[in-house]
Amino acid sequence: MGFTIGSSRGIRDIRSGSRRRGRSTECTAVAEYTGLWGWDVAPGARAAAGVCSCGLAGCRAPGAHPLDFAPEVPAGATLDEVTEAWGEVPGAAVLLPVGRAFDVIEVAESAGRRALVRLERMGLPLGPVTATPDGRVHFFVAPGSAAELPDLLYRMGWDDPTPDLRGLGPGAYITAPPSDRAGLGPVRWLRPPDLESARKPPAARLLLGTLAYVAHRSRG
Repeated sequence: MGFTIGSSRGIRDIRSGSRRRGRSTECTAVAEYTGLWGWDVAPGARAAAGVCSCGLAGCRAPGAHPLDFAPEVPAGATLDEVTEAWGEVPGAAVLLPVGRAFDVIEVAESAGRRALVRLERMGLPLGPVTATPDGRVHFFVAPGSAAELPDLLYRMGWDDPTPDLRGLGPGAYITAPPSDRAGLGPVRWLRPPDLESARKPPAARLLLGTLAYVAHRSRG
């Protein structure tokens, strides 16, 4: 399945191919996240055939949660520091903690892709955007946005649960490219980060009207 499970320490080994991949592609990505974008990164579990590499029977989020025994790699870590840290958890998924440098607005992929086109045409400021293999799109927005989301939606006239969107804030983690999520496939950038948007993502209110409208139309 590509990982070893069942030990008291959790994941400690991956097949040799995954080990080499973890020391190149994933280490480079993690170093970019910590060094360029100023994000913390958490080593995460992987899944295959619905079985999580954490080794826990009945895991509630197979392949989509941080490894309890593995410390986070802090913002500012260099490639050498990342390589050393990731060498302790070869093959771990790359997870980003939400609620620190950014919050997330999550919508269905079909609505998210259409909304992204609209927002770009309108020239509104945008942060990074990812698409997950389970059909969701994540818009990175300013920290604190998730807590404000219900009130913002209400003030915009969306006082019913029709729009298929939700806010992710402190305590949540999202899987980041190039890692796979829950064994379903890789997460992809629809709009990759840059220096401005990664360190200063937009306020949710700038995007929310379009996101709610497109989500509503998509469900209709």
